[in-house]
Amino acid sequence: MTTPRQTLRRLLSSGELIIAPGVFDGLSAHLTKRTGHRAAYMTGAGVAASGFGLPDIGLVTQTEMVERARMLVEALGDVPLIADADTGYGAALNVARTVRLFDRAGVAAIQLEDQVFPKKCGHLPDKQVVDTAVFEQTLAAALDARSDDDLLIVARTDARAPLGLDAAIERANRYAAAGADVIFVEAPQGTEEIERIAREVEAPLLINLVLGGLTPLESAERLQQLGYAIAIHPGNVLARATFAMVEGLCELRGTNAAEFAPTGPAGFFDLVGLAEWATLDAKIAGKE
Repeated sequence: MTTPRQTLRRLLSSGELIIAPGVFDGLSAHLTKRTGHRAAYMTGAGVAASGFGLPDIGLVTQTEMVERARMLVEALGDVPLIADADTGYGAALNVARTVRLFDRAGVAAIQLEDQVFPKKCGHLPDKQVVDTAVFEQTLAAALDARSDDDLLIVARTDARAPLGLDAAIERANRYAAAGADVIFVEAPQGTEEIERIAREVEAPLLINLVLGGLTPLESAERLQQLGYAIAIHPGNVLARATFAMVEGLCELRGTNAAEFAPTGPAGFFDLVGLAEWATLDAKIAGKE
């Protein structure tokens, strides 16, 4: 009997682009399966917003994310789940526990990133990254903690924004050399950057296509030509569901839904309190 992990491994080795819609609750997971998708992506941003009413700025905890992953795995059945595990929620020792928990939850792949904790959505400003060597320790801990080699480790670098594309590509290749199964360079800006990453990173590649984000929404055909392995669409379903809810609520009040429609990630997170959390963060920083 083929497991979802083995299925994802087989899909990855086939050379055909894997399209993974973002799932965040039981309904989105069931619909992803019933509409015939071959893989799904547990979006941390979607879980934070839909499950906890929070923006994607590192407020959701390890155990909250693991429990959501467990439920999504059950709903998806034989459809493999790629799970967003943020930074691993601490130092290398914490990462080992994180991987063990997600492993037992049944995910097919675990995504870890090199941001400083608390992390931010990859398409928000003012991100910071840890030293490359620190994240290599994260990867070593993750690879050692998994129960079997069929569980994929996805290494994400957010270095493009704070350090530039050259640094992001250098990190990507170092993470691949450290043993990551899939490499994810977050938020390339423009088609030329997408193409350069495909040329210069020697590993299976994941690309993140965010509605209203920094990365152009390239077609599946073009990404296949460039050699990308996985395309995640974390906000496609959530954005449509959100606007439908806004329309329904505004219809009941006789107001204009367009007034509440976000135009990008920051606007979406403002619907769940990003501005208020930013104000609180500034207040705390001022006191410190």
